[in-house]
Amino acid sequence: METIFIAIRTFLEAGGGVLYLIAVATFFMWALIFERLWFIKTEHKTDVGNALSYWEGRPERTSWNAHRIRERMISEVNGRLNANMPYIKTLISLLPLLGLLGTVTGMVQVFEAMTYSGGNARSMAAGVSMATIPTMSGMVATLSGVLANTYIVSMVDTESRFLEDTLTMDH
Repeated sequence: METIFIAIRTFLEAGGGVLYLIAVATFFMWALIFERLWFIKTEHKTDVGNALSYWEGRPERTSWNAHRIRERMISEVNGRLNANMPYIKTLISLLPLLGLLGTVTGMVQVFEAMTYSGGNARSMAAGVSMATIPTMSGMVATLSGVLANTYIVSMVDTESRFLEDTLTMDH
């Protein structure tokens, strides 16, 4: 177990300070993703059940007023269903930019090493490593977030359509 922590620490040190930002942003992104999955599997079912029981308990469902009540209930449930989705999408967009920031800071270190050592390959290697590791990390984190976000958006769309189809206005 200790060797895992040493490997992680070595990786973070090789990638520079920007890698810590990428790690924190990735942690928050995945925390929000897991929160959305948890919400959809638990609390959302309660929201749908409450909306359905209220709607089915109404004696009249065909008037203009009933249509507005139905739209409001659907909107409220969908609002809770889509909560935190903009934050996930923002973090997905931010992660590659943080990777590019790491690339720039790493290249600055390469140029600095070239200035002081006259192009010594060993001194430039740390900067090249610092330039490529954050880029790779930002892209890997982004790709994982894109896949999870696509899955969640699919679930949200399915749940939203289910609610709209279930709140019938037939009687």
